[in-house]
Amino acid sequence: MLVNLAEYFYAQGYRVTIVTQYRSENEYPVSEGIRRVLSDIEGDEIRKSRAVNFCGRFMKLRGIWKREKPDLILSFIGKNNIMAILTSRFLHIPVVVSVRGEPEQEYYSLGLRLAARYVFRLAEGIVLQTKSCLTFFPEAVNKKAIILKNSLNPAFIKESYEGEREKQIVAVGRLDANKNHEMIIRAFAEISDRYPDYKLIIYGEGPLRQKLTEYADDLGLSEQVELPGAISNVAEAIYKASAFILSSYSEGMPNTLLEAMALGIPVISTDCPPGGPRELIVHGENGLLVPPGDWEKLAENLQKLLDNIDYAKKMGRNASKVKEEFNPEIINRAWKNYLEKIIQG
Repeated sequence: MLVNLAEYFYAQGYRVTIVTQYRSENEYPVSEGIRRVLSDIEGDEIRKSRAVNFCGRFMKLRGIWKREKPDLILSFIGKNNIMAILTSRFLHIPVVVSVRGEPEQEYYSLGLRLAARYVFRLAEGIVLQTKSCLTFFPEAVNKKAIILKNSLNPAFIKESYEGEREKQIVAVGRLDANKNHEMIIRAFAEISDRYPDYKLIIYGEGPLRQKLTEYADDLGLSEQVELPGAISNVAEAIYKASAFILSSYSEGMPNTLLEAMALGIPVISTDCPPGGPRELIVHGENGLLVPPGDWEKLAENLQKLLDNIDYAKKMGRNASKVKEEFNPEIINRAWKNYLEKIIQG
């Protein structure tokens, strides 16, 4: 979503700089005119003391704000939000922070929760994903909060595939504990004997890739489960799939689920907090919801989709209607209107 917004504002004539806190290769392509700046300390800047290193990161980030002189700082996720507010104090730069997931997990410790609930009061704006996120924050924070939806990536806005679907069940996401791809593999193992021609393909990269590969092998699924890593052409890769599964323990407004629905793929998602999937899916009409971690219920619903092609097609057609509500022109304009009001005071 950050990259989508960066591209949109750059196309609108804004000077856009993406500030990241660690060095890594780009996971998403960005236009050459969008600059990327690293705020982490490196090499000779690193000291043995954690406190000194924290001060070094703090001052380096503050130095970036002084040098860039932005009209607005838009921050995403967890500690970044708190750092953005504190490092820009008294520089007269408005800050908007965005909570992207379940606040209880994004601010998981007592210290972080207190910081979020009190430091957020110093921000000019706060963007939340779902209405249920409001219950985490005090009234003083909620007064500054707004619910802004995620916009669809234009690559996923196309006519639904109406031909015979490929015998593939797909998932897309970082391979970490929260995404819980183990649940999908276990559910698929339960029904794989009934569907020997089907494959489960999980796209994404992360620390659990090797563990998930070994888990699939232990369940005798080495020929039916693939983990090809991260890819750039997700829309093309999943376009003709028979089903898409989101298995997370928590999600804000999950882009991967939204994108799969826009393509008209029959979807199953965990009904996870803070309620993003529940706001997208009406169970049995445009998708199916299962309790987080309940692989048996997932297997049951997946079998229902694979056994009833007409039912799955109808669900996919209904799912594709999200293209209207999450059209990037509408959503990005809403972000632009909100942020420009903040800039104008």
